[in-house]
Amino acid sequence: MVTATHEASHRLFQDHPEALAPVFEALGLPLPEKTDFHELSTDVTEIRPMERRADTVLMFEPDMGEHFVLAVEAQTKKDPDKAKSWAYYVAYLRAKYDLPVLLVAVCRDRSTAAWAMGPFECTVGPWTTQVTRPFVLGPQTVPEVTDESVVVRQPAMAALSAIVHSQGRRAAAILETVARGLVSFEPDITKYWFEVVEVGLESTPAKENWRKLMQNVVTHFPGHGTLFEEKYLEGKAEGKAEDILRALQVRGLTVSDSVHERITTCTDLDTLTTWFDRSLTATTAEDVLAEDPTAPTDASEQP
Repeated sequence: MVTATHEASHRLFQDHPEALAPVFEALGLPLPEKTDFHELSTDVTEIRPMERRADTVLMFEPDMGEHFVLAVEAQTKKDPDKAKSWAYYVAYLRAKYDLPVLLVAVCRDRSTAAWAMGPFECTVGPWTTQVTRPFVLGPQTVPEVTDESVVVRQPAMAALSAIVHSQGRRAAAILETVARGLVSFEPDITKYWFEVVEVGLESTPAKENWRKLMQNVVTHFPGHGTLFEEKYLEGKAEGKAEDILRALQVRGLTVSDSVHERITTCTDLDTLTTWFDRSLTATTAEDVLAEDPTAPTDASEQP
């Protein structure tokens, strides 16, 4: 099942693969540039009965040095079935692109991160046919960002740090540092990074803390109910309510206090759109709010 954390991970590494810097440092490789990567299809299905998709698949092609494929997976809990899928992903991508494959698992808690390191072995008796060993980006391998200057220089790393350390004892301090550092960017960039972190935090207690840190900062993750999305939809609703009241006023219809309150307190855009359409032809303001303004209002009027 695809979760918000999976989507945040996908967007983070798809748009900002430089967040993989801890992986390259640990492997003794030169730090990557964004231009060294390009996205590949995440579909690793050969025959269609069972669809298989990795979260993110990238080709790493520097001007100098080894080329390889990176498959990035967000993992929020221990899952033996996923370990089997990982072995398949690696084998499939290795065969398809004829390049080495590096599997990276992103985990938010230490126990899941420790499990995800594997190794996951395919054995028959004493013989091991295949071994899968993901590189894990988690609390043990991603630095805790508590310096605002790091946030300014490496916002992708800072966002990753906020997500993977969200269940640790220093989570609050990291979130505060990241929030303060992100406001130094242009508003649109700040909004983007705030939402990456919020979606990545998903259902953790840290999410509410993060929302409190987000102040006055339109949405890059529609449908996830982020704070920015809520504020954006509130503004849309207010504007639509004003349009309805203006239409009724121009047409000379009297608007009672109760009708005015219902229009201005409604936050459902579909309902407001219906009301606006009715406001252009209704004979009274009350007709605008009727569930079905064309239906008879009295049983005696039924044919």
